[in-house]
Amino acid sequence: MAKVQVEFINTCPCCDEYGRIIQAAAAKHADKVEVKLYRAGQDFDYVRKYGTVTKGTMIINGRKKFDTLSGEIIEKAIEDAVKEGCGCCC
Repeated sequence: MAKVQVEFINTCPCCDEYGRIIQAAAAKHADKVEVKLYRAGQDFDYVRKYGTVTKGTMIINGRKKFDTLSGEIIEKAIEDAVKEGCGCCC
């Protein structure tokens, strides 16, 4: 079974906390979730996939986009994604 892919594009210093929350939520499902954190201005791999992003954004399995974030939203989104599977073949 493929892992759930969680990507977070950090656009400003105030979004650092969301990166930590995402990593903590994913750690609960470490064998099923893979996290990739991008920093705007330093990492550019995400631009080709998602275009220019101006607000801290979490993307699950390359399809579900969340740009209004809170600890509760992040944890629920990751939990739901794990329950659904990777979204590509399961």
